[in-house]
Amino acid sequence: MTQAMDAKFEISVAPMMDWTDRHCRYFHRLISPNVKLYTEMVTTGALLHGEAERFLRFDDIEHPVALQLGGSDVDDLAKCAKMGAESGYDEINLNCGCPSDRVQSGRFGACLMKEPDTVAECVGAMVKAVDIPITVKCRIGIDEQDDFAFLDKFVGTIVDAGCNSFIIHARKAWLKGLSPKQNREVPPLNYERVQAIKDKHPELRIILNGGITDTEATQGHIKTLDGAMIGREAYSNPYLLADIERDIFNNHEIAERDEIARQMALYAQEQFETHKTPVKSITRHILGLYHHQPGAKAWKRVLSSLPYENGATAEVINQAVNARNEAADAQKATQICESV
Repeated sequence: MTQAMDAKFEISVAPMMDWTDRHCRYFHRLISPNVKLYTEMVTTGALLHGEAERFLRFDDIEHPVALQLGGSDVDDLAKCAKMGAESGYDEINLNCGCPSDRVQSGRFGACLMKEPDTVAECVGAMVKAVDIPITVKCRIGIDEQDDFAFLDKFVGTIVDAGCNSFIIHARKAWLKGLSPKQNREVPPLNYERVQAIKDKHPELRIILNGGITDTEATQGHIKTLDGAMIGREAYSNPYLLADIERDIFNNHEIAERDEIARQMALYAQEQFETHKTPVKSITRHILGLYHHQPGAKAWKRVLSSLPYENGATAEVINQAVNARNEAADAQKATQICESV
């Protein structure tokens, strides 16, 4: 695969709970060799008291890949950062942006923006524990603390602890009254505040997250910032990453959708043989591969039913490709007949 050389900017796919697991990341990497991938948030408790090997598992193809941690205990975060580094991750990211009640009850996520000194202590311990980059993902504000001064103080405090890279979701978070989904949609985007942080601190690496859905917007943001992180659009319309490869990374060695689907079938078979992973755990991530393409409904129809039947195998992915192609050919034939 062609790799971008010494890119001054970074394009990444956001960490998304229940979505960006290792199967999703493998799929995204088949489409794009150059975007950075992030795990879904992994809590320190899950690593220290759960199945650490399962949570940390990833395929070498995923590089560059970052581990996002959720937590607020200094020692626990330092231990987990070290576990991530020893597992081969390229970056450790601390979640200071998730607003869900479940996350707040554990005293991590967006509520930590109210405690910049705590975050700084955690980041400082993580920086000392590993030799890979420690980054922070946050919002532009929380609740009524929603101005440049609040964000600037938060960032400045963390910088003093040894972190120089921030991924900033350009919406504030309401810690009460809005669901996580509403927190991604209701608070208005404020790209200007993110840019103001970069303007005041040009030495910092500032990456923008929030509301980015196409290559044009991505290109616009990386003109003045250090990168752009794409969230839900990369999941619902994953072949957008192919457009990013071509238009931004100037990589024209891009796999076609059918080729990617066939490779995912091979991957699904390997995962079943190695880890007994059911095919439905993999196919749920690839439903959007033919987004807005002829035959997309047939593709989704097969993958929304067959993987959930008893005894389903990786072959259902190839069946879905064939059904998609047959439907696309029929649609094309109908259009030709109608035009005659």
